[in-house]
Amino acid sequence: MTIEQEKRLAGEAAAELVESGMLVGLGTGSTAAFAIRRLGERVREGLRIRGVATSRQTAELAGAVGIETMDIGQVERIDLTIDGADEIDPALNLIKGGGGALFREKIVAAASARLVIFADHTKLVPHLGAFPLPVEVNPFGWQLAATRIRGLGAKEVSLRRVADCAFVTDNHGYVLDCHFQQITNPADLADQLRRITGVMEIGLFIGMADLAVLGDGGSVRRIQPTPA
Repeated sequence: MTIEQEKRLAGEAAAELVESGMLVGLGTGSTAAFAIRRLGERVREGLRIRGVATSRQTAELAGAVGIETMDIGQVERIDLTIDGADEIDPALNLIKGGGGALFREKIVAAASARLVIFADHTKLVPHLGAFPLPVEVNPFGWQLAATRIRGLGAKEVSLRRVADCAFVTDNHGYVLDCHFQQITNPADLADQLRRITGVMEIGLFIGMADLAVLGDGGSVRRIQPTPA
C-alpha cells in the first residue's frame, strides 16, 4: 500500500469518529482532505454536523462537499477536531504547519474537547525535528526573528517561498522553516521560541492530541499518548 493510500485510510477512519450533532474542527492539508471528503459523503448519507475550518482552503473544500462551516468567533467550544501532522512522537507531541495553517490549526485545537491526529505510519518518529519546524512570524523584521531562532540551535532557518515570493499565510504572516534535526525537549523549545519578538505562532503542538490514527499498510493503528 502506498503512502497516499495510508493517508486516505487514516483520514477516513478519523472521519468515522464524528457523530451527529457535533461541531467539528477541520484540519488543513492533503491528508486532512481525505477526512473532509469522507465527512461530506457521510453528510449526504444523513450525518448532521457543522465545521470550523482551519484555513480558507479547508473552508472551500468543506463547502464543496456540503459541510456547513462556522467562523471561530461564533463558537466557544468544538467537540472534536480531526487534523493531520508532519511528525508525531510517542507522547503525541506534534510538528504541524507544513501546509502553512499552524496559527489557525492551533487556535481550533485549543478550543476543542478532543484532538484526533491522523497520518501515514511514517509520521510517527522517536523524536521530533527531522521535519523542519514551521514558525509563523510577522513580516516586519522577520530577519531578526530568524537570527534569534538560529541562536536557539537551528542548523538552518529558511523563509518559505512560493516561486520567487514569500509564502503568506491566511493571517498575512511569513513562515520560517527551522531545521533543528532533533528536538530533545519540545516544551522547552516552544517556550524559548515564544519569547522571540515577532513570532506569531509555533508549529509545536505539545500535549494537545488525544489520539493518533495511523494508516499502516492495509490496517489502521490507534495510538494513545505515552509519557515522554
